Amino acid sequence: MSEDTLFGKIIRREIPADIVYEDDLCLAFRDITPQAPTHILVIPKQPIAMLSAAQAEDKALLGHLIFAVSEIARQQKLDSGYRVVINTGEDGGQTVFHLHLHLLGGRALGWPPG
Repeated sequence: MSEDTLFGKIIRREIPADIVYEDDLCLAFRDITPQAPTHILVIPKQPIAMLSAAQAEDKALLGHLIFAVSEIARQQKLDSGYRVVINTGEDGGQTVFHLHLHLLGGRALGWPPG
């Protein structure tokens, strides 16, 4: 991905964020416009524009992101449940073109989501 994004600037600490988790491969921070009491974005440090742009060599990273979400949910005490959302492409509601997982919880979540 040649174009820098807001999330790249957060990874480099050029823009402040309320970081709740970090490891070698990903970073997680609170969404600035939360849609639930707990709304955390989990992003890979290696930029991938969107899920549909992931390659075979990204399989381990994608699995790591899902595992990180489950660890963050435990840390946030989302014991009664949570939702993980990945918006892909403009029609999917993606607004920042750096792959990110939304971790939503802290209340009962309805279906369908939108």
